[in-house]
Amino acid sequence: MTNGILPLLGWLAELLVASWLLSEGAEHLSERWGGRFVGRTMLSVATTLPEIGIVVAAAKGGDYGAALGSALGSNLFMMTLGLSVMLIISTTRLSKSPQKFIDVKDFGLDKVLLVVTAVVSAITFLNGYGFMEGLIFSGLFGTYLYLAYREMKKEKKQERLESQLHVGGVRAGRKHWARSVIFFVVGATGIFLGAEPFVESLQGVATDLGVSVVMLAIIVSPIAGEMPEKISMILLARKGSQGSSIAVANVLGSKIVNNTMLLAVAIFTAMAYKGFGTVISNTPLLENQMILVTAITIIALIPMFRNKLDLKSGIFLLCLYAVGIGVQFVIPGH
Repeated sequence: MTNGILPLLGWLAELLVASWLLSEGAEHLSERWGGRFVGRTMLSVATTLPEIGIVVAAAKGGDYGAALGSALGSNLFMMTLGLSVMLIISTTRLSKSPQKFIDVKDFGLDKVLLVVTAVVSAITFLNGYGFMEGLIFSGLFGTYLYLAYREMKKEKKQERLESQLHVGGVRAGRKHWARSVIFFVVGATGIFLGAEPFVESLQGVATDLGVSVVMLAIIVSPIAGEMPEKISMILLARKGSQGSSIAVANVLGSKIVNNTMLLAVAIFTAMAYKGFGTVISNTPLLENQMILVTAITIIALIPMFRNKLDLKSGIFLLCLYAVGIGVQFVIPGH
């Protein structure tokens, strides 16, 4: 058992360092490009890198259930427990600068697109995923990036107009930006390299402890797979309002990435290795999972449409996670 725990602790330490570097880099890069844009795009893609690797490997080997299950499990986990933990930290003394609530009125683009992409991915799965679905998901991902970029440019233009009303101001130098980029890249690389060994180590320890296969699949593996994103969120949430804003953008953005780019990667990888006409077929288990995750995603967004996320919202999402886990135990075919 000791032989299994030591590698686990080693990889956990590696992920902690990598996540710290990533969160530090993201926070400073947000000074130039805005917290929402960095969280939506750069940080979302960076924290999704391990899942991309898993999806590519699974689709390459023809294990499409694992490829889609990775994206579905991530969405259910982070939209409930992930957001819940972040909110509990941000609104209590666990944060360096506790807030009464997080204002999410500026995340209208993300909320709408998350609902749209969740519904589209569920409906199109009825006949399986093929080339056309891959194009649709790629188009949705490109649209999200374009709209996020356009919104960021508009915000920066407004900031420049406001700055003209003030004299002085400190502008970060090239060394500051270079350091931020290095931190971000090194952190993202560390997460990509350390995520899979950490997941394997945790699964090995859980198996040695006698954890059942169902518990391993439904609870242990999703927690392990989302650990890098989870750590980054916790570190950002402790920094105060700016960090919390980036963390929210990361959660929403990464789930949109899962519903678009990640599915497109699975489809095109399957086509590349199995032929152009390859279709990722619907199965009763995956269909039930898709329905569950889509419903959970929409319900989890309800507090966000009030434009304020507080401690009560965190508790609500925590309960929603428990419901989602419970339902998975009774899904036919599990």
